[in-house]
Amino acid sequence: MRTMLKVVMEVTASNEAIKKGRLPEIIKATVDKIKPEASYFFASEGCRTGIMIFDLKDPSEIPGIAEPFFMELNAKLEFQPVMNLDDLKKGLAAALK
Repeated sequence: MRTMLKVVMEVTASNEAIKKGRLPEIIKATVDKIKPEASYFFASEGCRTGIMIFDLKDPSEIPGIAEPFFMELNAKLEFQPVMNLDDLKKGLAAALK
């Protein structure tokens, strides 16, 4: 299922992770694991934030994706099913039948 992962990293913990070289490692390991179709990084509400759109094959994958962010970055995470335009068109066509 196409899923959006939103990661909001606590400032102090992510500062420490940058100093120790861990932040790039955590992001690279996540990107290598989930192979997102798109990734964006920005500041939101004063925190380092990232959004990745990827295919979540099974909900059992969530802990393996989430725990490094929780444990090392004191991050808040959201996993949200999302659609692209083709998915929306297909869903709307089915809804109108």
